[in-house]
Amino acid sequence: MNHDFQETIREATHADELFHIEDIQSLWSGYGKIMRYGLRGGSCERVVVKHVKLPDQAHHPRGWNTDLSHQRKMKSYQVESVWYRDFGSACDDSCRIPHCLALESDDDEFLMVFEDLDASGYPVRKNSLSMAQMQVCLSWLANFHATFIGQTPVGLWPIGTYWHLDTRPDELAVLEDTKLKNAAAQIDTRLNNARYQTLVHGDAKLANFCFSEDGDKVAAVDFQYVGGGCGMKDVVYFIGSCLHDADCERYETELLDYYFSQLRDALEKRNSEIDLDDIEQEWRDLYPVAWTDFHRFLKGWSPGHWKINSYSEKLANQVLAEL
Repeated sequence: MNHDFQETIREATHADELFHIEDIQSLWSGYGKIMRYGLRGGSCERVVVKHVKLPDQAHHPRGWNTDLSHQRKMKSYQVESVWYRDFGSACDDSCRIPHCLALESDDDEFLMVFEDLDASGYPVRKNSLSMAQMQVCLSWLANFHATFIGQTPVGLWPIGTYWHLDTRPDELAVLEDTKLKNAAAQIDTRLNNARYQTLVHGDAKLANFCFSEDGDKVAAVDFQYVGGGCGMKDVVYFIGSCLHDADCERYETELLDYYFSQLRDALEKRNSEIDLDDIEQEWRDLYPVAWTDFHRFLKGWSPGHWKINSYSEKLANQVLAEL
C-alpha cells in the first residue's frame, strides 16, 4: 500500500502501528482489494480497508474489458467516496452501514477506511436465506429508501444501479431479444419518470449484506452504484439474488407485502407527508417494470445466466404487452 495511505489510516485511528491481517476479497476486474488491518495503540483494534488502484490491464470475468467499462468503474469509486462523505451519516441502525473513518484519493487510487463490521456484531455472510432473513434485508431496504425519499443524488449516479441503460450501451447493442431491445428506452423512462424517487443502493444483492450471529440484524456494504431511482430496483435485484424462478413467483406477494409494510412504518417514523397509499400503488405497479429493466441488461451481458428464467420472462412479456 502507498505509504501516504498507511499514514492516513494511522491518523484516522490514532494508531501507533498497523499490520495486515488478511485479504478479504479482490475487487472486480483486478481494481484492488478489500483488506482487514489490525491496529496497535489505536481507537479500535481492527479496520477494513478498501484500496482501489488502477490496474495495468483489467481482466473482466465475462470479457467486457472496454474503456467505457473502465470509466464506469472509476466513476463508481468516486461515487462511493461521495456517498460516505456526504450521505452515509444519515443512515441509522434501521439501515446500518459501516462507519467510514477516512477517505483519500488521487489520480488512480482510492482509499476508504471503515469500521470492521465483523467486530461490530455483523460477522455472518450467507449464501441463502430463510423467509425471516429475507424480511430483515427488505426492512433494511425499506428504511434506506424512506431515509432518502425525495433527495437529489448530488455527486452520486443521477440514476442508480450498475445496470442502468445509459451506462450499458455495449450490452444493449448485443441484446438479441428484439422486442426487449426496442422497448428498453420506454422501460427506462417509466422508471425514471416515477413520481416517487429515492436513493437506491444500486447493488443490493445478498452478498452485500452482513448479518448478526442470530440473523435478526443486518448491515449493507458496497455503495459504488448508489444513486437516484425507484425503490423497486433494489427490491427486485435483492429478491432475484436470493430465489430461483419458482420461489420468486411463489413468494412474490408475501415479500412485497412485507416490504411495503416496512416502508409505511419507516415513512411514518420519519414524519413523512407522502401519501402512503399513493407511493405503494406507484411502486407496486413498477415492480415488473424494474424486474424487466434488469432482465434487459442480463440478457445482453450474460445470455446464459441462471437468473434468466421463466419468472423473468413472464414479467418481461407482461410489461412488453402493456407498453
